[in-house]
Amino acid sequence: MNLAELTPPMRIADVERDTGIGKDTLRVWERRYDFPRPVRDELGERVYPADQIERLRIIRRLLDKGMRPSKVLPLELPELHQLLDTHNGPTHNPARHAICLGLVKLLRMHRSRELRESLNQILVQDGLQKFITDTIVPMNGIVGDYWIRGELTVPEEHLYTEQVQNVIRHAIHSQAAGESTPRILFTTFPDEEHCLGILMVEAMCVSVGAHCTSLGTRIPLSDISKYASDGRYDVVALSFSAAYPSRTVMKDLAQFRELLPAEIEIWAGGAALNQ
Repeated sequence: MNLAELTPPMRIADVERDTGIGKDTLRVWERRYDFPRPVRDELGERVYPADQIERLRIIRRLLDKGMRPSKVLPLELPELHQLLDTHNGPTHNPARHAICLGLVKLLRMHRSRELRESLNQILVQDGLQKFITDTIVPMNGIVGDYWIRGELTVPEEHLYTEQVQNVIRHAIHSQAAGESTPRILFTTFPDEEHCLGILMVEAMCVSVGAHCTSLGTRIPLSDISKYASDGRYDVVALSFSAAYPSRTVMKDLAQFRELLPAEIEIWAGGAALNQ
């Protein structure tokens, strides 16, 4: 049974949350490219069948890899899978790609202890920065592609995220507390529950001696602003994953900019900003 067979039909708001593709974008694609092709329920609302949701998930992955909507929207599911496989191959470091595939194999075999030990071994060997850039970044892409194709279950994807976050957090806490500038506050807005992206950025900053503080996820904008101001931080770093409502991300950032003292910078990144 593949992922599409497990996915019930969705209304447009649910598709937006699932794929990270905004409602307005879905409607534009429908008019411009004749895809997606939702059916209408008894109230006239758009309802998206499971096979179209699977296509949209792969399309979102391909857009994140730099492809244009005009190139991927007309493609059927087998063609999308083939294109995803092409973009998922080893790039500048085939040896590291093979290591990442080995880690995914441990994940799929539910060998969580060996996965954690392997991640820690690579971390010790490479150091924190290289561990993030050369192992975790490509691993995230591979795991995401496996998830899109239905080759990872929900528990397996969650296990990966938990293991990686635990390893990175331990590495961050093992670093000597940085007292140099900039002083950076890491968090997410209330609609963003995913923390791996912002945790990876914190790890990179900690490794070069920056003073870093994490508030975790889903913090009200006014609370972030007050904490950053009271703590005299130089930067607030924010992450917006593909699950964040992309149609509101710029409006939310503009609102936060008005709340935050002008001297404090905002660093923002993530898939929701790529649309």
